[in-house]
Amino acid sequence: MADFTDALTDDHIAMIEQQPMFFVATAAPMGRINLSPKGYDAFRVLSPKRVAYLDLGGSGNETHAHLSADGRITIMFNNFQQPANILRIYGRGLPVLPQDEGWEKLASQFTLLAGTRQIFVIDVESVQTSCGWGVPMMTFEKERQTLKKAHAQANPDEWAAKMSTRISSIDGLPTRATDRYIAGEEG
Repeated sequence: MADFTDALTDDHIAMIEQQPMFFVATAAPMGRINLSPKGYDAFRVLSPKRVAYLDLGGSGNETHAHLSADGRITIMFNNFQQPANILRIYGRGLPVLPQDEGWEKLASQFTLLAGTRQIFVIDVESVQTSCGWGVPMMTFEKERQTLKKAHAQANPDEWAAKMSTRISSIDGLPTRATDRYIAGEEG
């Protein structure tokens, strides 16, 4: 049985803090639905009605394009240990890039990682928990360091040039490119 609340509770926040990964789903009115797994220490609860996550440069920029076009986003956490639990955050999000007003204050909530491209801020509309009884139990082994290392070893000018070409989604929706390379932490 699913339970809904209008905001994150202390129990929700405790569950979120224990998870080594989460999933992000977005969609524009037309085109593909994007669903991405996320790792690292990249998620923050800013308040019971607002969350954010750090985004590193990757193969595309679908979340940015979808949020700019439509704003809808779902974040899902899954407890692969006991007790079985799935938590979904439904909300409206927006990308905040290093050149944007408010970046410094928002970025101070995170340990910036090499290759940080933007931070997505989500205003929570509702939170759903469900049993997760059909999800297997799995054990977290370790984080992959490949993405962080690749960004840390990148030439800052070449990285910025590459990111400047990421101005549309796979469906042709526009995005804004970051204007700088953030060295951050290698990991």
